Amino acid sequence: MRAVVQRVTSASVSVDDGEMPQMIARIGVGFLVLLGVALEDTDADAAWMADKLACLRVMSDAEGRMNCSLADCNGEILLVSNFTLLGDCRKGRRPAFTGAASGESAEKLYQVTAQAISKAGIPVSTGKFGAHMQVSIVNDGPVTLLLDSKRTF
Repeated sequence: MRAVVQRVTSASVSVDDGEMPQMIARIGVGFLVLLGVALEDTDADAAWMADKLACLRVMSDAEGRMNCSLADCNGEILLVSNFTLLGDCRKGRRPAFTGAASGESAEKLYQVTAQAISKAGIPVSTGKFGAHMQVSIVNDGPVTLLLDSKRTF
Protein backbone atom coordinates (compact mmCIF):
# COMPACT_ATOMS: atom_id res chain seq x y z
CA MET A 1 0.00 0.00 0.00
CA ARG A 2 1.37 3.37 -0.97
CA ALA A 3 0.37 6.81 0.16
CA VAL A 4 1.28 10.38 -0.59
CA VAL A 5 0.57 12.36 2.58
CA GLN A 6 0.29 16.12 2.43
CA ARG A 7 -0.11 18.25 5.54
CA VAL A 8 -2.88 20.73 4.77
CA THR A 9 -4.70 23.65 6.28
CA SER A 10 -7.68 22.62 4.14
CA ALA A 11 -8.56 20.12 1.43
CA SER A 12 -11.62 19.10 -0.54
CA VAL A 13 -12.61 16.61 -3.20
CA SER A 14 -15.23 17.05 -5.90
CA VAL A 15 -16.67 14.47 -8.27
CA ASP A 16 -17.31 15.26 -11.90
CA ASP A 17 -20.88 14.12 -12.56
CA GLY A 18 -20.83 15.22 -16.18
CA GLU A 19 -22.26 18.68 -15.60
CA MET A 20 -20.73 20.59 -12.73
CA PRO A 21 -18.20 19.13 -10.26
CA GLN A 22 -19.90 18.48 -6.90
CA MET A 23 -17.94 18.74 -3.64
CA ILE A 24 -18.37 15.53 -1.66
CA ALA A 25 -15.86 15.98 1.17
CA ARG A 26 -13.89 18.74 2.86
CA ILE A 27 -11.53 18.93 5.82
CA GLY A 28 -9.70 21.64 7.70
CA VAL A 29 -6.28 21.09 9.29
CA GLY A 30 -4.91 17.61 8.74
CA PHE A 31 -3.70 15.30 5.99
CA LEU A 32 -4.73 14.79 2.41
CA VAL A 33 -3.84 11.15 1.77
CA LEU A 34 -3.69 9.78 -1.77
CA LEU A 35 -3.84 5.99 -1.31
CA GLY A 36 -2.88 3.28 -3.78
CA VAL A 37 -3.50 -0.40 -3.13
CA ALA A 38 -1.11 -3.01 -4.55
CA LEU A 39 -1.89 -6.57 -5.68
CA GLU A 40 -0.25 -8.18 -2.65
CA ASP A 41 -1.75 -5.85 -0.02
CA THR A 42 -3.78 -7.30 2.83
CA ASP A 43 -5.71 -6.13 5.89
CA ALA A 44 -2.34 -5.99 7.68
CA ASP A 45 -1.14 -3.33 5.22
CA ALA A 46 -4.33 -1.34 5.80
CA ALA A 47 -3.84 -1.57 9.58
CA TRP A 48 -0.18 -0.49 9.26
CA MET A 49 -1.12 2.48 7.07
CA ALA A 50 -3.96 3.60 9.35
CA ASP A 51 -1.74 3.39 12.44
CA LYS A 52 1.09 5.25 10.72
CA LEU A 53 -1.26 8.03 9.57
CA ALA A 54 -2.94 8.37 12.96
CA CYS A 55 0.37 8.55 14.84
CA LEU A 56 2.63 10.52 12.48
CA ARG A 57 4.08 13.46 14.37
CA VAL A 58 4.38 16.07 11.63
CA MET A 59 1.89 18.65 12.83
CA SER A 60 3.33 21.85 14.31
CA ASP A 61 3.57 22.32 18.05
CA ALA A 62 3.45 25.71 19.82
CA GLU A 63 7.05 26.39 18.77
CA GLY A 64 6.38 25.53 15.13
CA ARG A 65 8.23 22.19 15.27
CA MET A 66 6.85 19.04 13.66
CA ASN A 67 6.11 17.33 16.96
CA CYS A 68 2.36 16.66 17.13
CA SER A 69 0.06 13.99 15.75
CA LEU A 70 -3.38 14.62 14.27
CA ALA A 71 -4.96 13.70 17.62
CA ASP A 72 -2.84 16.36 19.35
CA CYS A 73 -4.21 19.12 17.10
CA ASN A 74 -7.71 17.80 16.37
CA GLY A 75 -6.67 17.16 12.77
CA GLU A 76 -8.60 15.25 10.12
CA ILE A 77 -7.81 13.04 7.15
CA LEU A 78 -9.19 13.28 3.63
CA LEU A 79 -8.53 9.83 2.12
CA VAL A 80 -8.61 9.67 -1.68
CA SER A 81 -8.08 6.50 -3.69
CA ASN A 82 -5.38 6.79 -6.33
CA PHE A 83 -4.34 3.67 -8.25
CA THR A 84 -1.82 5.68 -10.30
CA LEU A 85 0.51 5.59 -7.28
CA LEU A 86 1.21 1.99 -8.33
CA GLY A 87 2.22 3.04 -11.84
CA ASP A 88 5.58 1.63 -12.92
CA CYS A 89 7.36 4.19 -15.12
CA ARG A 90 10.74 2.47 -15.37
CA LYS A 91 10.21 1.26 -18.94
CA GLY A 92 8.79 3.09 -21.91
CA ARG A 93 6.77 6.27 -21.79
CA ARG A 94 3.46 4.98 -20.46
CA PRO A 95 3.07 3.75 -16.88
CA ALA A 96 2.23 0.08 -16.33
CA PHE A 97 -0.39 -0.56 -13.67
CA THR A 98 0.09 -4.30 -13.35
CA GLY A 99 1.11 -3.90 -9.69
CA ALA A 100 -2.20 -2.27 -8.73
CA ALA A 101 -4.91 -4.33 -7.05
CA SER A 102 -8.17 -5.06 -8.85
CA GLY A 103 -10.96 -2.56 -8.26
CA GLU A 104 -12.90 -4.85 -5.93
CA SER A 105 -9.89 -5.75 -3.79
CA ALA A 106 -8.58 -2.17 -3.74
CA GLU A 107 -11.94 -0.74 -2.71
CA LYS A 108 -12.23 -3.24 0.15
CA LEU A 109 -8.79 -2.33 1.52
CA TYR A 110 -9.44 1.38 0.97
CA GLN A 111 -12.57 1.07 3.13
CA VAL A 112 -10.72 -1.04 5.74
CA THR A 113 -8.07 1.69 5.95
CA ALA A 114 -10.70 4.43 6.39
CA GLN A 115 -12.45 2.43 9.12
CA ALA A 116 -9.18 1.79 10.96
CA ILE A 117 -8.31 5.50 10.87
CA SER A 118 -11.72 6.31 12.30
CA LYS A 119 -11.33 3.66 15.03
CA ALA A 120 -8.04 5.33 15.97
CA GLY A 121 -10.06 8.45 16.79
CA ILE A 122 -9.13 10.52 13.73
CA PRO A 123 -12.03 12.02 11.77
CA VAL A 124 -11.79 10.73 8.20
CA SER A 125 -13.59 11.83 5.05
CA THR A 126 -13.26 10.02 1.74
CA GLY A 127 -13.40 10.62 -1.94
CA LYS A 128 -15.52 8.41 -4.20
CA PHE A 129 -13.68 5.22 -5.07
CA GLY A 130 -13.12 4.80 -8.80
CA ALA A 131 -14.59 8.18 -9.72
CA HIS A 132 -12.92 10.98 -11.62
CA MET A 133 -12.23 13.52 -8.89
CA GLN A 134 -10.82 17.00 -8.51
CA VAL A 135 -8.79 17.46 -5.34
CA SER A 136 -8.09 20.92 -3.94
CA ILE A 137 -5.58 21.50 -1.17
CA VAL A 138 -3.74 24.19 0.69
CA ASN A 139 -0.48 22.42 1.48
CA ASP A 140 0.95 23.52 4.81
CA GLY A 141 4.73 23.82 4.86
CA PRO A 142 4.83 22.33 2.29
CA VAL A 143 5.03 18.98 4.05
CA THR A 144 4.69 15.98 1.75
CA LEU A 145 5.62 12.42 2.75
CA LEU A 146 5.67 9.07 0.98
CA LEU A 147 4.55 5.97 2.88
CA ASP A 148 4.77 2.39 1.65
CA SER A 149 3.71 -0.57 3.76
CA LYS A 150 6.16 -2.86 1.94
CA ARG A 151 9.38 -0.87 1.93
CA THR A 152 11.29 2.01 3.40
CA PHE A 153 12.67 4.89 1.38
